[in-house]
Amino acid sequence: MRFVSVAAVAAFVLAGLSSGIAHAESAPGCDRVTQIGRTAYIDMGGGPVASVKQFKGCGKNFAYVWVWDSWIKPGRSYEVQASIYPDGRNPAGGVRVRNKQEVWSKGTDTLDVCTRASGTLVDLVGDPSYGWQAFTDKRC
Repeated sequence: MRFVSVAAVAAFVLAGLSSGIAHAESAPGCDRVTQIGRTAYIDMGGGPVASVKQFKGCGKNFAYVWVWDSWIKPGRSYEVQASIYPDGRNPAGGVRVRNKQEVWSKGTDTLDVCTRASGTLVDLVGDPSYGWQAFTDKRC
């Protein structure tokens, strides 16, 4: 019986992870945003360590990066960046933080063009010369 309950919980968690759609989140300066597109994952060669999402709300696009608990450990130093990449334009709204689990980009006035969210993670102890990056799918 215990096996069934563990399996049911695992199925529920996996279903939630694979849906990739967040229905209500809160971005800085915008009370309610909705995820657009699927979640992307930053993989540093040993499996995913962070999630990258794109949101819309308050007439703007936002990029969001969440670094997984399983990757963060004492003594690890890292930088995380979230940006919006509009078609035909330079990256916009980029915000970089150090040793924070999550980061929101600034809101960008790019709802009228196709965009992707980008997340970058740099391990400042392991290999500070390289940033691992992931992009969400393009949303128009």
